[in-house]
Amino acid sequence: MSTEVKNPWTIFSSVEIHETPWIKVMKHDVLNPAGNPTIYSTVHFVNYALGVLALDEDYNTWIVGQYRFPIKQYSWEIPEGGGDKNVDPIQSAKRELSEEAGLEATKWTKIQELYMSNSVSDEKAFIYVAQDLTFHDAHPDEDEELKLRKIPFQQLHDMVINGDITDSITIIAVLKAKYLIDNHLL
Repeated sequence: MSTEVKNPWTIFSSVEIHETPWIKVMKHDVLNPAGNPTIYSTVHFVNYALGVLALDEDYNTWIVGQYRFPIKQYSWEIPEGGGDKNVDPIQSAKRELSEEAGLEATKWTKIQELYMSNSVSDEKAFIYVAQDLTFHDAHPDEDEELKLRKIPFQQLHDMVINGDITDSITIIAVLKAKYLIDNHLL
């Protein structure tokens, strides 16, 4: 449900203050909606964010554990990664599932599109459920030190409900999948 609304912000100038191969940080001198001058900083993401909830015929799934540098914590989450915006997101999701979990799937269902933190960034995410799985060796990127666990989907759902999972893509994927499973839509 999108409503066309006039932008209430007036932008006087924008300057790039930092860039990496993954993000660009911008500083904007603006008038806010109340007409007061202020600074608004934004983070532009070069790639899409992707998440894949793999489900086998018995509703088992795979989660990936890794240390997440920005939050200085270990995190369990569904296979995730980034995808070039010039590539169909499902192709990048297939690559991520293969790299991180050693899984391939013949059935793919997109269950959600979202913006990760739209108050400061334009990072768009796509979440898929992968089914009809085949298995091979995982081959993670060189900067990933991953642990892979196969668990029942219900256990992952319980981990989300109990607050043991804090990764936003995983939480959204699990809650949406639970709804779809319970309503025989997945």
